[in-house]
Amino acid sequence: MSDVLVAQDGSVATITLSRPERKNAMTVEAWRSLRETFGALQHDDSVRAVILTGAGGDFCTGADMERRDFTHPLDRMREINETALAVAEFSKPLIAQVEGYAVGAGWNMALLCDVVVASRTAKFGQIFARRGLSIDFGGSWILPRLVGLHQAKRLVMLADIVCAEEAYDLGLVTELVEPDALAGRAAELAARLAAAPPVAVSMSARMLEQGSSLTLREALENEARSQAINHATDAPDAMRAFVDKREPSFTGGWRVPRPVDTPS
Repeated sequence: MSDVLVAQDGSVATITLSRPERKNAMTVEAWRSLRETFGALQHDDSVRAVILTGAGGDFCTGADMERRDFTHPLDRMREINETALAVAEFSKPLIAQVEGYAVGAGWNMALLCDVVVASRTAKFGQIFARRGLSIDFGGSWILPRLVGLHQAKRLVMLADIVCAEEAYDLGLVTELVEPDALAGRAAELAARLAAAPPVAVSMSARMLEQGSSLTLREALENEARSQAINHATDAPDAMRAFVDKREPSFTGGWRVPRPVDTPS
């Protein structure tokens, strides 16, 4: 049985990390399978939004420390890093649906998603130091951006397990729900995002991620280029729909008019 399962309901795909006997701890093979899954969904036009979750009541406890691997640690980490990039650079809306434990690389994987919906009983931790390790899976990049340097250092250096309420208060969870409402809420958000203008939403997400490292002038130029693209995709129909008092239908399709041949 695969360690990474995929199911599709309409335009929403759900990726399930499926090693429940190990709280979905990831082997090198599982990291590779997850990376390939994101690559396949990236190019599947029938998928407009994706939910990432775990089987058996937990999200992911990072790398499986009990699985022996004779690969050189640097080569192994570089391969895992490729999976981190596949998550972070995935251009379609990506929702982390978190219950149980999300620790180590598992927590950072959730943080690299666009939206994190968590059960009130979820538990989070940057537990690397407990294993004699430093932070990885993009945590050194994403965590201080979300909580600031000193809170990031506290979470990483002390390696405490924090409850869902604290993670929410720190801005590390988008929304908290009761355990029995988690799957339904994630599906509801995914459906809304799947119906959103795909090009515009994707560009907005990328601009927000890049904004803190740009000057205002550079950010404004990115916004101008993005709006120009939107005016050749979904914006014209959305504007007509507003005037006509109807709901727009967003496809992300290229709508530049073909030139009209003129008689010579």
